[in-house]
Amino acid sequence: MKLLKGLVLLALVVPALPFPLIVLYRFVPPPVTTFQLIQVPHHLYYPATRERVGGFPWIHKDWTSDLPPHVGRAMVASEDQKFPVHEGFDLESIEKAYRDRQRGRRARGASTISQQVVKNLFLWPGPSWVRKGLEAVYTTWLEFVMPKDRILLLYMNIAEFGPGVYGAQAAAERYFGKDASELTRGEAALMAAVLPNPTRYRLDRPGPYVRGRQGWILRQMARM
Repeated sequence: MKLLKGLVLLALVVPALPFPLIVLYRFVPPPVTTFQLIQVPHHLYYPATRERVGGFPWIHKDWTSDLPPHVGRAMVASEDQKFPVHEGFDLESIEKAYRDRQRGRRARGASTISQQVVKNLFLWPGPSWVRKGLEAVYTTWLEFVMPKDRILLLYMNIAEFGPGVYGAQAAAERYFGKDASELTRGEAALMAAVLPNPTRYRLDRPGPYVRGRQGWILRQMARM
């Protein structure tokens, strides 16, 4: 009975733990994210990744609020075009992904920018019903506590754009040799193009697939 009570208490307390941080992060930048910490051993032990980070497993990040509007527009065009209007979840994309899996097709990710923010801040990568359940709770809180522009600013500052390189400022400095405030539309679209897999798709040597996505993102930005 004590074990059961302990499990029930744990099930109630654990999902509630990040709520104060969500409130805090509405006003201050997060010092580090769970995803960043999890990735440190990966960058330390994989030589190809270590070489691209400069030989060290440190986290490269630099928070900035000084971003041109087209940087955020590129991220929305690439990752979540319904971001301005949904409440944290793209139900239509979730339903389509479910149908694709039922038919044995490869399902495209249905995670919104809000879901990606809470996953990066508090959770871990990989498929898991536990993670998905926590992600749903945290995403609801995030949308309740924060305005959309703050959620997008968080995303642009914690997203990984290359091995160990987090946020638009760090990416702009490493890959373009400039401040994020000076990024062009083409550079912003190129950064957004690697987001599906920033350890596979490279900003320093973009291949045909990344260039193709860059062009598609630019067209979507024009339509938006």
